[in-house]
Amino acid sequence: MKWTEGIDKLGLGLYFLLCIFAIANIYSVDQKLGEKQLIFFCISLFVGLIIFVGRSKFFENMSGIIYIGGVLLLIGLFPFGKEILGQKNWYKFGSFTMQPVEFAKIGTALMLANYVSGPEFNLSNKKSLYTTLAIVGVPAAVVLAIPDVGSMLVFIAFFIALYREGLSGTLFAVGFLFAGVFLVSLAIPPIIVVIVILVIVGGWIAMNYYKMSWNVISISGIAGSVLVLCGLAFGSPYILEKLPKHQRERIEVLYKGEKAFRDTSGYNLLYSKTAIGSGGLFGKGYREGSVTQGKFVPEQETDYIFCTVGEEWGFVGSAVLILCYMIYIGRIYYLAEQQKSSFNRVFGYCFASILLMHFTINLGMVMGLFPTVGIPLPYFSYGGSSLLAFSMMTFIFFKLNYSDKNSLV
Repeated sequence: MKWTEGIDKLGLGLYFLLCIFAIANIYSVDQKLGEKQLIFFCISLFVGLIIFVGRSKFFENMSGIIYIGGVLLLIGLFPFGKEILGQKNWYKFGSFTMQPVEFAKIGTALMLANYVSGPEFNLSNKKSLYTTLAIVGVPAAVVLAIPDVGSMLVFIAFFIALYREGLSGTLFAVGFLFAGVFLVSLAIPPIIVVIVILVIVGGWIAMNYYKMSWNVISISGIAGSVLVLCGLAFGSPYILEKLPKHQRERIEVLYKGEKAFRDTSGYNLLYSKTAIGSGGLFGKGYREGSVTQGKFVPEQETDYIFCTVGEEWGFVGSAVLILCYMIYIGRIYYLAEQQKSSFNRVFGYCFASILLMHFTINLGMVMGLFPTVGIPLPYFSYGGSSLLAFSMMTFIFFKLNYSDKNSLV
C-alpha cells in the first residue's frame, strides 16, 4: 500500500518485539504488574498513533514549549515530588506515579535538534557552544540536585549527537580521563597514580618538545591540567568517603565484590548474577526460574529485569535480546544519518544515544560492571513513565522519518 511507504518496518517491528517480550518477562516476575504493563503498552500505542497521524512540524515548532515544560516539571519535584526508594523524583496521583525526567529527555532532544538545525548554529562559535551546553546543562543540573545521578548520566548521550554535528572529541577524552583517574585512584594508592601521570606527561612533552610553540599559555595549560589530575587522584578517596553511605557502597562493590555488601548495596547484584549464571545455555524455562519466582531480587521487574531473561531464557535468550537491541539502536543511527532534515537527524541521534546510554548502563549494572544507579532498560523495565516516554520518542522519530521519506525536497 502506498501510505505505508516510508514506514520503517524493521525499526517498528523490533519495537513491538521488545515491548511484547518485556511484558512476558514482567508477567513472570509479577502477574499483576505484567497486566499493568500491558495496559501501559496499549496507552503508549494510542499516544503513538496520535503522534503518527499528526503533523511532523508540530514537534519542531513546539520544541521550546515542550523543553520549558519538562524543566518546570523537574523543578516542581522539589516542593511537590513524592519520595520513593530514597529519591524524590516522582509525582504521585492517587495510585499512579509519574517520573518527569523521562519526559524532560524528550524536551531536551527536541530543543537541541531545533537549535542545532538553525541557520546561526556553528559549534566553532562560542555563543553556539555555550547555548548548546546550557540546553543540556539546565535539566541535567536540576536532575543532579534532586539527586538522581543515574538519570543525570544519561544526559551525556546528547553530547554524542553534538559530536556528530562537529563537537570536538577532546571533551569526551577529558571526561573519560577524569573519570578514569577517579576510579583508578580508589583501587590503587594515589601516589602511584600521580607518578604514572607525571611519567606520561613527561614522555609526551619529550616527544613533542620541538613541535610545540612553548609560551605562557601552553605551559600554564599543561601545568594546570597536571595539578588538577594530581589533585583528583589524592582527593578521590576523600570524595568517596563524603558520599552518602548507599552511593559509597555501590562504588565499593566494584572493587570489593558484592559479597562484602551482601546485606546492603551488594544484595541485588549478588542474586542478579546468581540468576543470570544459573540460566546456563538455554535457561530454566519460562516462569521456572527459582530466583525469579522466589522474588529474591527486590525491584526485579524494573532495573534488574535482565536477570529474569538470563535465568529463564539462558545465554542464548540473553544474547538474542542484546542483539535485537544492538540492531535496533544501530537502525535508529542509520536512519538518522539518512535524514534530509537536520532537525530530524539531530533528534534521531539524540534518541539513539539515549537508548544506547540506558542499554549500556543497565546491563553493566546488572552484571556488576557498573555501579547501581537506577537506570531502566528501555521498553523492558516495568513502569508507565519509562515505557510511555520511550514510545513517544520512538513514534516521534519514525513520524519524522516517514515525513522525510515522503518529502519532495
